[in-house]
Amino acid sequence: MNKALHGKVHGRTIQLDEDPGVAEGQEVEVQMTVVEPKGTWGDGIRSSAGGWADHPELDAVLERIQHERKLERSPQMCDE
Repeated sequence: MNKALHGKVHGRTIQLDEDPGVAEGQEVEVQMTVVEPKGTWGDGIRSSAGGWADHPELDAVLERIQHERKLERSPQMCDE
């Protein structure tokens, strides 16, 4: 039986994306082809950051969050 499967290498272990359909402990022969990444490192974060481009209120929201975080850490809140 020949079957093409995809997976990821973790040390000396290959974690397959699907069940290979063979019995536990069955000896197999593996032939690997390295799959090149579909982009360059950092593309994902660059594309996701653009999701906030149409939200002009973002700066105000982030400033409010920062302000609330400072209040949470303030020792004065315990005295109130």
